[in-house]
Amino acid sequence: MSYLKGLKCRECGREYPKEALYVCEHCFGSLEAVYDYEKIKSRLTREQIVARPKNLWRYRELLPIEGDPTDGLNSGFTPLLKAKNLGRVLGVKELYLKDDSVCHPTLSFKDRVVAVALSRAKEFGFDTVGCASTGNLANSVASQSAIAGLKSYIFIPADLEAGKVIGTLIYRPNLIAVEGNYDEVNRLCSEIASKYKWAFVNVNIRPYYAEGSKTFGFEIAEQLGWQAPAHIIVPCAGGSLLTKIWKSFKEFHRLGLIPKPQTKMYAAQAEGCSPIVSAIKEKSDVIRPVKPQTIAKSLAIGNPADGYYAKDAVLESGGWAEAATDDEIVKGIKLLASTEGIFTETAGGVTVAVAKKLIEQGVIPKDESIVISITGNGLKTQEAVQNHIGKPIKIKPSLKAFEKEVNL
Repeated sequence: MSYLKGLKCRECGREYPKEALYVCEHCFGSLEAVYDYEKIKSRLTREQIVARPKNLWRYRELLPIEGDPTDGLNSGFTPLLKAKNLGRVLGVKELYLKDDSVCHPTLSFKDRVVAVALSRAKEFGFDTVGCASTGNLANSVASQSAIAGLKSYIFIPADLEAGKVIGTLIYRPNLIAVEGNYDEVNRLCSEIASKYKWAFVNVNIRPYYAEGSKTFGFEIAEQLGWQAPAHIIVPCAGGSLLTKIWKSFKEFHRLGLIPKPQTKMYAAQAEGCSPIVSAIKEKSDVIRPVKPQTIAKSLAIGNPADGYYAKDAVLESGGWAEAATDDEIVKGIKLLASTEGIFTETAGGVTVAVAKKLIEQGVIPKDESIVISITGNGLKTQEAVQNHIGKPIKIKPSLKAFEKEVNL
């Protein structure tokens, strides 16, 4: 049974049917999925959720499809790890890592949103899917469309990291590398989506696609014993992930599944592309577009579609924002690896670096629960650290050579 009522404009509140729409025809605001919370509340319990398979669809009632899920049946429910070693380094009492670097099938949180998008696209009758991507989304759409038997057209900036290009091409999609930045790629995809009858997951299917990010927050609350954390640091590219995590905590509370969340949300961006952070720090209602200049290509969106809503969520929660330099991003990646054994991509380096800054600044207290969002795997962005980790010790195949070189 579906509890999806329809779509609603986030600006003027005008309601729309459950169709492949994404922009309000009256005010050009973005559309968002709306649910029948009263019916959900009368039927959904913690016990029901716990008894279900450990994938993102355990929260089925709060996801925007009408039939049974068809994709992502092995995606989601990634570990929430107690980071004792990193916590000691940062001097904090209760630190966790939400680790989507192991999400199935392509090792990033994008597997969540794509699972929802493809399930919904198939309900609409689409046989071809597409996306504009900074890398992780390209991997996930290529992989999951292959599983689903759908044709795919994937558009990326031409300067994307080799690991993400290979991690897309292996699934044999139609991969188009555009000579421009992500914002230019996205504009092109909007034109193509208006001409061809394809399901662009982050264009005409966006209201459904974006809801998949809520499962990241649902899982955190469940894994913390049915409560929201005091603080959570979230990487921001388009800004949608942060807004949906905030929405997930509020939805769980509305349904009586967790106490009222007191969570403070923190936006983390690279210094070379930080329009959301700048707006929050300047207390501005305007998200000023920037030209990205950062090694964190997965966050390199200069004109974030949900930047305004991410800013509002941060301020509503009483949180804050900070940016990390490229050097700090590399150090964040190395720090996480050397303390917790997790190799994260550049976005994770951003969240670790920003968490460190905010703790050192006294913005985040050291005696409250903190969650750092790790959204992708470091094997995808090896270029970022390859010149910062030293080289192996070369020896002849003898015990004497070994003892000499390692100074035993």
